[in-house]
Amino acid sequence: MKKRVLVALGGNAILSKDPTAQAQIAAVEETMNYLVELIKQGHQLIISHGNGPQVGNLLLQQAAGDSPKNPAMPLDTCVAMTQGSIGYWLQNALKNKLKDLGIDKEVASVVTQVKVDAADPAFTNLSKPIGPFYSEAEKLELEAKSQDQFVEDAGRGYRKVVASPKPVDIVEAKVIKTLVDNDVVTIAVGGGGIPVVETDGHLAGVEAVIDKDFASAKLAELIDADVLLILTGVDNVYINYNQPDQEKLEEITVAQAKEWIAQGQFAPGSMLPKVEAAIDFVENKENASAVITSLSNVKNYFEGGSATVISNK
Repeated sequence: MKKRVLVALGGNAILSKDPTAQAQIAAVEETMNYLVELIKQGHQLIISHGNGPQVGNLLLQQAAGDSPKNPAMPLDTCVAMTQGSIGYWLQNALKNKLKDLGIDKEVASVVTQVKVDAADPAFTNLSKPIGPFYSEAEKLELEAKSQDQFVEDAGRGYRKVVASPKPVDIVEAKVIKTLVDNDVVTIAVGGGGIPVVETDGHLAGVEAVIDKDFASAKLAELIDADVLLILTGVDNVYINYNQPDQEKLEEITVAQAKEWIAQGQFAPGSMLPKVEAAIDFVENKENASAVITSLSNVKNYFEGGSATVISNK
């Protein structure tokens, strides 16, 4: 049965150790070998992607080149820049793969703004580390001349922290849905989207980072997707992970997932936001399901194999 599937790729799936464009393009090309299988099976495909490693490197470059004549770009603009570069790599690789397979299908990327609430508590509880690491002396110097806040990060130095608000709307959702309704493979909400707030009907970018899985869940809801497919490093989610009694999760309900969240079964910053985003989508979209699995298991799952599937059934 043909389904509308939004696939959420992690930024780490594109950049691991080698930050060169060539290495990231090669990773994207390998990714498309898996995702094109969904198109071959007749499904409609929408792709979102993370940008954590890429925007971190871009912020390093911006900081290194910062000067009165060449000022560093703000975070929202850097998110837009990585949306453009990663979107280009994805659409180029997929279009080439489709051509090789003799499949006539259009592919497009949409620079996507995501609305957040200016009153979101995240703006007063900064929690998301971004950008380069600084020594304590550098941190103190930066704090003295800016409003930025910094935290110590895993013993590697100090990093700037920004807000990570929840998405409340996708500005370009209607445009994206129009493309998808016309069978265009669409790449959107890259890096969680460009965070914007609305004041008197006008939008303005803000210094924040939106979790790409939550943004993907919101987009999947708004474009009437049947499946939200969140990719991670394992075929299934587990409870009691890495313990003698670890248990692989396959078909589970929202109620079960919430109970395991309350027990602290899923790691914050890792599996927890994926499960929470899956719940958001399923609760807001009737007769939908969210799947959490690995890239290499995608074809197997859609051919009847196992993955972690969250539904209200």
